[in-house]
Amino acid sequence: MEAIPEIHYVLNTLWFVLTGALVMWMAAGFTMLEAGLVRGKNTTEILTKNIALYSIACIMYLLIGYNLMYGSGNSFIGGGFLLSGIAGEDGVSMMGDSGPMHSMNADFFFQVVFVATAMSIVSGAVAERMKLWAFLCFAVVLTAVIYPIQGHWSWGGGFLSDLGYSDYAGSGIVHLAGASAALAGVILLGARKGKYGADGEIHPIPGANLPLATLGTFILWLGWFGFNGGSELSMSSKGAADAVAAVFLNTNTAAAGGMVAALLTARLLFGKADLTMSLNGALAGLVAITAAPSAPSPLLATVIGAIGGVLVVFSIITFDKLKIDDPVGAISVHGVVGIWGVLAVLLSTPDATLTGQLAGIGAIFGFVFGASLIVWFIIKMIMGIRVSEEEEYEGLDLTDCGMEAYPEFNNK
Repeated sequence: MEAIPEIHYVLNTLWFVLTGALVMWMAAGFTMLEAGLVRGKNTTEILTKNIALYSIACIMYLLIGYNLMYGSGNSFIGGGFLLSGIAGEDGVSMMGDSGPMHSMNADFFFQVVFVATAMSIVSGAVAERMKLWAFLCFAVVLTAVIYPIQGHWSWGGGFLSDLGYSDYAGSGIVHLAGASAALAGVILLGARKGKYGADGEIHPIPGANLPLATLGTFILWLGWFGFNGGSELSMSSKGAADAVAAVFLNTNTAAAGGMVAALLTARLLFGKADLTMSLNGALAGLVAITAAPSAPSPLLATVIGAIGGVLVVFSIITFDKLKIDDPVGAISVHGVVGIWGVLAVLLSTPDATLTGQLAGIGAIFGFVFGASLIVWFIIKMIMGIRVSEEEEYEGLDLTDCGMEAYPEFNNK
C-alpha cells in the first residue's frame, strides 16, 4: 500500500477497534442497569446472564452469524459458515475502489458487540422468573441465526436496503430486533408473581440498587458514542471526522433531551421526580437518535430524543396496564422508541421514504418476533422457561447460581 492509503487503513481500523471497545463496555452498562432494577435475591443470576450472553454472542457470531449477515447469498440470507468468511478479498482487508479500507478482523469485532447488545435487551425484560439455561439456549439461536438474518436485509445488502430502508446505527436493526425477541419471551413467560392483582391493580416491585442502575445508564451513555460514532465506519478524512463529531454531539444532546422530557413527564403524571423513568428517558433518547445521528441539527436531535423520553414513560405505563411485565422497561425503551427512531429518520434524511422505513419496521418486528416466539415455545416444550413458584420466591441467585450477591441482607 502507498503511504496515504496505508494511513487511511490504519486510521479506519483503529477507529473500529476503539469504538468497538466502547460498545463492548455497554455490556457492563446493561449489566449494572439490570442488576440495579431487579430485587437483591436475583442479582447474581442477572450478572451471570449478562456475562454469559456476551460470551455466547461472540462465539456464535464467529461460527455462524457474521457470514449469515454479510456473506454472499441472496436478498434474504447471507451465505457461508465458520471462520473463513471473515477474511476480505486479499485475505485480510475490506476492499474499496481505491484499495483496502480497514481490517476485516476489526470489522468483525465491531459487529459482534452489536449482536451482544441486541441480546442484552432480552435479558432485562425476562428477569426474575426465567430459567437461566433456557435463556442461554435462546441466546445461542438469536445471536447465531435470528439477528444475522434480519441484519442481512439492510446492512448486508439485502432487500430492505433495496427498498431504501435507512438505519444508520440500528434503532431498528439492533434495538427493535432485541425488543421484539424480548416481547415474544415475555408473552410466553408471564408476569412475576405479585406484580398484578386480580382486579387489575399494578403492584410496583422496586429494584434493589438504584445507584447501580444509574451507573449503568451513564456507562451506556458513554458506550453509545462508540455505538453511533463507530457506525460512520471511517475516520480517515476531514469529512468523516466532521460526521463523527456531529454524531457525538447529537447522540449526547438526544440523551439529555430524553432524560429531561421523561423527568418532566413523570413529574406531571406522578407528582414525583421518578428516577427509573428518568434513566429510561436518557436511554430512550439514545435509541431514538441511533437511526440517524449524523443528519439532524443539534436542536432537532434534542427534540427527537425528547419525544423518545415522553414516549417511553407512556409506553411503560401502557405495558403495565396490558399486564406485560418488563422489570427494566426494555421493550419500551428499545422497541417502542426504536420504532420512533426509525421514523424520525424522515425528519432529517431527504432520501429516506416512509415506505422504506415502514417496510423495515414491519420486516424486522414480524420476523424477529415470529421466529423468537417459535424458538421460545420449542424451548418451553423441551425444558421449560419459567422457574417454579417456590424458586421465584426464594430468588434465582440461590436456585440457579448457589450464591447471593448481597449475603448480608435478606431481600425477599
